[in-house]
Amino acid sequence: MSKKQFGNRLLEIIVVLLGISFITFGLTYLAPGDPVRTMYAVTGSIPSEEVLEKTRESMGLNKPFLVQYGNWLSGCLSGGFGISYSMNKPVAEVLLDKIWPTLKLAFVSLLFMAVISIPFGILAALKRNKVIDYVIRGSSFLGISIPNFWIGLVLLYVMAVKLRLLSVVSTGNGLERLLLPAVTLAFAMSAKYTRQVRTAILEELNQDYVIGARARGMGEGIILWRHIFPNALLPLITLLGLSLGSLLGGTAVVEVIFSYQGLGNMAVSAIKAYDYPLIQAYVLWIALIYMLINVVVDMSYSYLDPRIRKRS
Repeated sequence: MSKKQFGNRLLEIIVVLLGISFITFGLTYLAPGDPVRTMYAVTGSIPSEEVLEKTRESMGLNKPFLVQYGNWLSGCLSGGFGISYSMNKPVAEVLLDKIWPTLKLAFVSLLFMAVISIPFGILAALKRNKVIDYVIRGSSFLGISIPNFWIGLVLLYVMAVKLRLLSVVSTGNGLERLLLPAVTLAFAMSAKYTRQVRTAILEELNQDYVIGARARGMGEGIILWRHIFPNALLPLITLLGLSLGSLLGGTAVVEVIFSYQGLGNMAVSAIKAYDYPLIQAYVLWIALIYMLINVVVDMSYSYLDPRIRKRS
């Protein structure tokens, strides 16, 4: 990616973020409910209307929409996203506290997915239309069809309730806390990526360079890992980037089931509490993550494929 292309992508990111921020702020502004009442309800107090009005005035909630948006946007540009209504803490601090657990969950889930999907996808491609291929394809179809929350509940029931190998609600910081939610997320991803790996390998197996390599007497293992697999990675990188963006945004249902304190769980709590600053910052975070990952994916193409590097 050239400097000009990178500059254009950076400009696109800025424009999209501004548009998303405006739409998100507008939707939260029009949403029913009173965040001030909710904020006091969390503390267990019932203030008078006079106190509620003074609180709205101090928070700037009685000002026109564009003034509120401008104040919030200027705060975002200076590095602050306001104060969380439900937690009474800076939003940036809350996000930073939740990002690291979600990062760990995302990368452990991707690791589990890669360990499962790559070998099985390659095996299915090499044994095309044989019994093992049908078994892998049928299993992957079943895995895609089953929703994540059902897998999570089954794992929780079997591993924690029946076998008692893990606690129902883990408050630890080690692998025990990550294991069940990571396996739940990796289950559906593994089913999808197994099929994608199989398709990508099959496409490369039919290429002329594979026939030429075999004619020169190269071993099947060398052909597979030095030539076929690197070329098959290209179409998978885009999907991997989208999956990583989704995981870093926080998978809300899975995090809620396992009481995992990540971004997804935080977002659900923020929605329940009408915590508008936290919701707005969360949406911007997701948008930024998706766009940055797309830029990284585009840049990685030029390193993985010399033909793209020469054209750029």
